[in-house]
Amino acid sequence: MAKKDTPEQAEFREYCRNWLKDNKPGPPPSRLPELAIEVSDEAHREYLCAWQKKCYEAGLVACDYPSEYGGGGHQGFQRIASQELSRAGTPFLINVIGLGMAAPTILHHGTEEQKRQYLKPLFSADEIWCQGFSEPGAGSDLASAQTSAVRDGDNWILNGHKVWTSLATFAKWMILLARHSKEDKYKGLTYFIAPIEGAKGVTVRPLIKITGGTGFNEVLFEDVVISDDMRLDEVGKGWTVAMTTLTHERGAAEGAGGGGGGGVDDRIESLIALAKKTPRGSGTAWDDPVIRDRIVQIAIRAAGLRQTARRGRVEGLIDHPMRLPLQGKVVMTELMQDAAAIGLEIEGAAGSLYVRDDNAPDEGEWPLSYLNSYGMTIAAGTSEIQRNILGERVLGMAKSK
Repeated sequence: MAKKDTPEQAEFREYCRNWLKDNKPGPPPSRLPELAIEVSDEAHREYLCAWQKKCYEAGLVACDYPSEYGGGGHQGFQRIASQELSRAGTPFLINVIGLGMAAPTILHHGTEEQKRQYLKPLFSADEIWCQGFSEPGAGSDLASAQTSAVRDGDNWILNGHKVWTSLATFAKWMILLARHSKEDKYKGLTYFIAPIEGAKGVTVRPLIKITGGTGFNEVLFEDVVISDDMRLDEVGKGWTVAMTTLTHERGAAEGAGGGGGGGVDDRIESLIALAKKTPRGSGTAWDDPVIRDRIVQIAIRAAGLRQTARRGRVEGLIDHPMRLPLQGKVVMTELMQDAAAIGLEIEGAAGSLYVRDDNAPDEGEWPLSYLNSYGMTIAAGTSEIQRNILGERVLGMAKSK
């Protein structure tokens, strides 16, 4: 059984459903990408920013944040809003990095002035955020970041190269991990809010992915001057602050992103529909018991994920705070990859037809999803790194060599 809403939550859920029924947006100017982090078209940006702002003004975004910072001030409401956005099949919220990573980090580590300055325009998508963690030589080994931050009186001078930076082409701000000292790998890191849009010395270069899209970028900093009031927490606490960000990126905060868009249940329904309409022999792919069994196995894994998420909401059931976010990130991304692989298998030779081919089944959804899935098993720490962390820090196994 699902977690039962309190009377107040039930009233809010009904409000969300009614509002979404009356305010579901019209079609986008053209087909949206699968994920918010892939948005690279200005028309898509305008459409999605307008939608997020409308949701925020209606109280469906930042529900759990304190009202003095622009939030709704109701703990436990964001989970409900996120569920209803997903069930309504609405477009995703574009400021996913701001909502899912920057906002909780600022809330936990920011000054009072920082919270009041940055959070409300983040919630409304008036200001888009990106993340500056990975570098060409420091991806999964985040503590090896070499982008430098040199103190100059009340300012800092930034130099370096960040990569895989989703939404950087539209971002006004970046959450940035930089090295102020080389004496200690971890204590030599400090965390900043860095300006991107129109900032002197900042260059954003789009990167072309295997899908052909350019939703992420590389960002170069050349003698970029920022004031000390753009530092989050104390000098040398960058690694601690980054762990807050990564905890939310890996899914520890339920409903942090507050987004709509399809999830694993929608993907399962799409697989079933695809199998039922795809010719196979004298019938369809759905008549093949092997195909049906593989889809059912995906559904079973998805049900397990839902029940595991319920465990995370019960105090005392989880023995390690990072168990579920680390585990959930690995399982969900690999589940979506396996689902896309089944879609390609069902399509057979037609799975080689891509999104721009008029003859592609489901408008090329399955090959696009399959190619995209590899980025998700890499982002926020590769599956291999995540398994190492789970083994060493959660299960207490010997450190891998």
